[in-house]
Amino acid sequence: MITRKALPGKKDMPRLKTELPFASCREQIGNRKIIVVMGGVSPEREISLLTGQAMLKALQAEKVNVLGVDIRRKTDLLEVVKRRPEVVVNGLHGPGGEDGLLQGMLEWFGIPCTGSGLLASALAMNKNAAKLLMRGAGLPTADWMLHTPGDPIPKRLALPVVVKPNRQGSAIGVSLVRQQKRLAEALAHARQFGEEVVLEKYLPGKEISVGVLQGRALPVIEIVPKKDFYDYEAKYVAGMSEHIIPARLPAGVTRLVQTLAERAAAVLGCKGTPRIDMIISSAGKVNILEVNTLPGMTATSLLPEAARYAGLSFTEVVLRLILDAWERP
Repeated sequence: MITRKALPGKKDMPRLKTELPFASCREQIGNRKIIVVMGGVSPEREISLLTGQAMLKALQAEKVNVLGVDIRRKTDLLEVVKRRPEVVVNGLHGPGGEDGLLQGMLEWFGIPCTGSGLLASALAMNKNAAKLLMRGAGLPTADWMLHTPGDPIPKRLALPVVVKPNRQGSAIGVSLVRQQKRLAEALAHARQFGEEVVLEKYLPGKEISVGVLQGRALPVIEIVPKKDFYDYEAKYVAGMSEHIIPARLPAGVTRLVQTLAERAAAVLGCKGTPRIDMIISSAGKVNILEVNTLPGMTATSLLPEAARYAGLSFTEVVLRLILDAWERP
């Protein structure tokens, strides 16, 4: 459920690098051949289909020369290349589509792809690597440790902790562990989605999300889950969380988290529309949780709502992504 405050005046809306009106965005795309890829073989397939179909329908409504392709096998990506698209719109969430593999293949064949490139995608998908880079750049992030197969189960871990696969998204395989006896079970659950597991200090507080479009932060969204932990169900089941936009934050804190979001995206080299998730403690301390290079574009997704609040329609965001990919060196 979305709760909106009064819409901002034009002076309060974020200024973007590409200040193009909607008609100009559509005109520049012209009749270029666009392919939207979706589905994939990762655990995030169903979410990916929702994302891809939403973007496909938006482009079809504008009479864009677009084709949607459901990737059911890895070899289907070769068929996409054979069709010689001028831009690929990436709707593939999770491993294989969000971790640099797709980006690297398309880059090899000289085909522009929306979103972040190979390196940024690989870094952001690897939670341990992303946190190391952010910590090294002076960005605040929760304490964590990487657990690999063969490592003993930590006996003196400060609980509670969030246990999650190192290379997975959409809160898949994530558990909140409050008792030592539950730790082995949580590790086994996370390991179903990858051998490396991150154990991150649980930080209670206000959860927020900041989308970044073409390098500039969008309005901040506050997330209020109906349960005590923002897991897969809270993310994707209608009515399981409330999104408040703009977030109920002092002006100074809003500027701080938007700056942190822009810096985190820049540190990892993200392009397109990354989304940065953060937590704010009751004392006002901000910590970055994750950087998502390919956030959902579904009916319940955060980034489209933030863009809409800033005055950009869903279709305009997709058009800007295509132009951004096309114009990128």
